Amino acid sequence: MPRTLPLATTALLAAALAAPVAAQDATLDRIDMPAGWAPEGITTDGTTLYAGSLANGAILEADPVTGETSVLVEGADGLSVAGIENDDYGRLWAAGATGAEVRVYDAESGELLATYPFEGGFLNDLTATPDGVYISDSFVPQVAVVPLGEDGALPAPEETSALPISGDLEYGEGFNANGIVATDAGLVIVHSGLGQLYRVDPASGESTLIDTAGVELTAGDGLELVDSTLHVVRNRLNQIVSLELDETVSSATLVGEVTSDDYDVPTTVAQVGDDLWAVNARFGTEATPETEFWMTRVDAPMGMAE
Repeated sequence: MPRTLPLATTALLAAALAAPVAAQDATLDRIDMPAGWAPEGITTDGTTLYAGSLANGAILEADPVTGETSVLVEGADGLSVAGIENDDYGRLWAAGATGAEVRVYDAESGELLATYPFEGGFLNDLTATPDGVYISDSFVPQVAVVPLGEDGALPAPEETSALPISGDLEYGEGFNANGIVATDAGLVIVHSGLGQLYRVDPASGESTLIDTAGVELTAGDGLELVDSTLHVVRNRLNQIVSLELDETVSSATLVGEVTSDDYDVPTTVAQVGDDLWAVNARFGTEATPETEFWMTRVDAPMGMAE
């Protein structure tokens, strides 16, 4: 489903970056983010939540138990973060949206470790494996690839590549490939406009439609994979759909659907324990320095793999 991203500048966040948001109630259903933050992506290392900013590329860290937040990476003019992903080496990867670059940060200090430019349309979401990081492009039929060396060593910029997508996944007008996750059988990508899931070979780029037995996934945005359970965020429909993937990632069965009165265009989700935390991008709401943004917690659907 095509999306219109809010435009904002660094001034949008100036007041918010001055101090962390105070701790909230111990039993949390919501974590307030700095006013004007404009989130799109969220990830977790299992204990801490990290959310990027479309407005200026800043990264926020949040404690899902206390609700305390602090700015890990300061924003800057001309930067943006769409998808964000942690890896097994203590790093955060940020997709630069129309900036067509991927940035890598130390997850503890916030230090910028590397920047990887690509020729792309909209670098949207990421998935990290021990061997590499794969980034979806919503406007160009390709997957951006950052290979990792021994023990996760970062490559030189010239070692990255763009993998053309072929097969069943076809691009059209508006947003196409969006959320992306990695499985043993290949990459899984959701097509926002068509509402379909595809398995993509990370070596050849060949894509195959995944049979979802008619489950509707239009407006599909971020994906979160926990064991064999795939959570699909349907942004403007304010819904998370959870499916169970078969061993070959050829078909998926509905596990459950979650909505919340607290949702306002959730875009991506991260799981901590039995909880799903989604950021609310609030697309369609004018972004000002006073615009409120927040994360919403819901219970993961029953029946998902632990």
